Amino acid sequence: MAFGQIRYSIPEEMRKGTLVGNIAKDLRLNLKELSDLAARIVYRGTTQYFALDFKTGYLIVKEKIDREEICRQASQCVLNVDVVLEDKAKIYSVEVMIQDINDNSPMFPNEEIEIKISESATPGARYLLQDAEDSDLGNNSLQSYQLSNNKYFTLDVQTGVGAVKYAELVLEKSLDREEQAVHHLILTASDGGDPVRSGTAQIHVIVLDANDNAPVFNQSVYKVEVLENVPIGTVVVTLNATDKDEGMHSEIKYLFRKITDKASQIFQLNSKTGIISVMGDLDFEEADTYEMEVQANDGGGLSAKCKVLIQVINLNDNLPELTVTSLFSPVTEDSPPGTIIALLNVQDRDSGKNGHVTCFIAGNLPFRLNKSSSNLYSLLTNRNLDREQVSKYNITITATDGGTTPQSISKNILLLVSDKNDNPPTFDQSSYTVYVKENVPAGTSIYSIKATDLDWGQNSRIAYSIIEGELNEAPLSSYISINSETGVLYTIRSFDYEQFRDFQIQVKAEDGGSPSLRSNVTINIFIVDQNDNSPEILYPSFPTDGSMGVEWVPRTYEPGYLITKVIAVDADSGQNAWLSYVLITSTEPGLFTIGLHTGEIRTANSFLDKHAIKQTLVVLVKDNGQPPLSATVTVTVMVTDSIQDILSDMSSISSPTDTESNLTVYLVVAIGTISCLFFIFIIVLLAIKLHTWKESQLFESSSINFSAYPTSRYIGAEGVREFLQTQDLSEKNLFEYLNSNHSDTLPVNNVSEKQASLLIAEALGSSDQDQCLFQLPRFMISDLYSRTHPNIDTLERKL
Repeated sequence: MAFGQIRYSIPEEMRKGTLVGNIAKDLRLNLKELSDLAARIVYRGTTQYFALDFKTGYLIVKEKIDREEICRQASQCVLNVDVVLEDKAKIYSVEVMIQDINDNSPMFPNEEIEIKISESATPGARYLLQDAEDSDLGNNSLQSYQLSNNKYFTLDVQTGVGAVKYAELVLEKSLDREEQAVHHLILTASDGGDPVRSGTAQIHVIVLDANDNAPVFNQSVYKVEVLENVPIGTVVVTLNATDKDEGMHSEIKYLFRKITDKASQIFQLNSKTGIISVMGDLDFEEADTYEMEVQANDGGGLSAKCKVLIQVINLNDNLPELTVTSLFSPVTEDSPPGTIIALLNVQDRDSGKNGHVTCFIAGNLPFRLNKSSSNLYSLLTNRNLDREQVSKYNITITATDGGTTPQSISKNILLLVSDKNDNPPTFDQSSYTVYVKENVPAGTSIYSIKATDLDWGQNSRIAYSIIEGELNEAPLSSYISINSETGVLYTIRSFDYEQFRDFQIQVKAEDGGSPSLRSNVTINIFIVDQNDNSPEILYPSFPTDGSMGVEWVPRTYEPGYLITKVIAVDADSGQNAWLSYVLITSTEPGLFTIGLHTGEIRTANSFLDKHAIKQTLVVLVKDNGQPPLSATVTVTVMVTDSIQDILSDMSSISSPTDTESNLTVYLVVAIGTISCLFFIFIIVLLAIKLHTWKESQLFESSSINFSAYPTSRYIGAEGVREFLQTQDLSEKNLFEYLNSNHSDTLPVNNVSEKQASLLIAEALGSSDQDQCLFQLPRFMISDLYSRTHPNIDTLERKL
């Protein structure tokens, strides 16, 4: 190890590419050695102001250097650069002194200065003026003030603490407000540079009435200390100035007379109370002291000034900064002790012992740290490495400062030891389970698998691929693809939960060694159902026999009477298939209810005469998906105890037009068939009538039990109406029909119209009084009974 130091001096504001010094000559190295030794520059700051030209060996300016920005008002401005020769492990410290040039003109805080002077002011009265500021140093800084020619005022320039010059306006002649109310003057500030730079400010002197007492501060200098981490809003100091005058002449207003731009961003002054408080972040490392002047003006134009010195107390509030400037990894396992692994740069923005940093390695590792300079450390091997025991090292380097409450920071360096390809890739799981929503668009990322390889470099580069297989007679590659580099799985097509719900794929991970090693993993993919199927209503379904489906309910039902049940299914699963039933419209609201989850339609209130016989209900069936899907079904309910009510309402129940032709063919065939049976029925009926003539009064009974019929069956009301229209029969002329056309076979001389109507009602609605059916022709019984009783064999046995 070697260490050296070189110092150069250059003026500020040099152009990029300006030569600073010949590093090769000063280090006594020729250009070939300088290039072969791989020299480079390590900067201690954040901005890289210099660069090394390997062709010429010169240190050149890389960025424009502004002394005022870097060093502010410091008497000396030095930039530090370390030149590192890595192969020879030599470090040279270079100090570049930045010389000030006259690149800043004096500037006043305000381009216009307003001074209020009473007309009673006597000659010789003095008025403080704002000081101009010049960021340059020495002769290049502010040197003199000049005032424009006038007969009332002169300028007196004084030298204060630290050779700071300030100007006072001196009244030479009494003022007369009636003669001239405002005087306009020009104040010029000049520096001593070559060429001379200057700045001007307009002075507006406003003549006021008499004010014979100026404000007086209780202290000429306020000295305070403040911690650098105080919160915003903290009061630093409270200024106090008093005025013996009364009224507006005693009202004091505070303002900053002299303050730097940086200080004006950190401190604020309450113009009424004189309180100076913190409004920005204080940082000892940026500035340890702030000096400002405050002026107190009364209402009559008189003023006083005081100086405020704020000392910032340093705290250990900055963490050390640890940067790895060079890292030589991987390292061969046969590297000898003392091999350089990394070069570290350590800095701390704090000052004094708070900025003194020491580094150490955590744990018992075969490495050590060697301090090369105040800011540079070298990480070296301490003994031989063996990759078969340890393939990689996670080196933790901790930097700790010397504060009372020390601050520390750690840096992890991953060092790999090179080896041959003797480890296959290993997945982080033995198998994977992936859940994919159905209907996801093609190209969607659904999962990411990860395999690792303990080898290094090319031997650890893993490529992923899918082992071919089939799903539904299609290759797996038509369903799923994988990114060969990242292991991210993508969909090739969307999935349908109703087609298949899960499948498996095999993924292969292969490293880049020679020969390569590989391993496989199984991925189980499950399709997650989505609400993409609407409910399907199974019952009630639209009739296919040419008639309209109707539910028949007796008038004398009790509330809670079960009318029918709506049955629906949903092809989805889970909550997407949970169905609920809602009655959305009804002819008579409140007359019927439906079970929310059962779909059972029941009566809610008793039937009144004002209610219509025909009730139309619209039922909404919806699932529990998000958003929900639904379907509707219309249920027609006939509430009646008499066939007359049904026949009177038949005109309102229409059948589909496309079934009328089929119904006509059916009626023609039915009439031809039952006509043959009619004569046989008349003979049987005649024999029965002769035998039961004494019991004919049975037809006078008006008790009809409609409740014996199941309400969930459909009645072909349209078929009955068509049959009666074909035969040109009605309740009124049924009796005439039997007497006129069949008087020779059916003794009905004693049958009234009322009895004929009762016969029809009982034939259509009664199953308990079966003997009434024999009072009608067999073809009517057969047709009507077959429409209300699916099993016609029951009628055959009873006949």
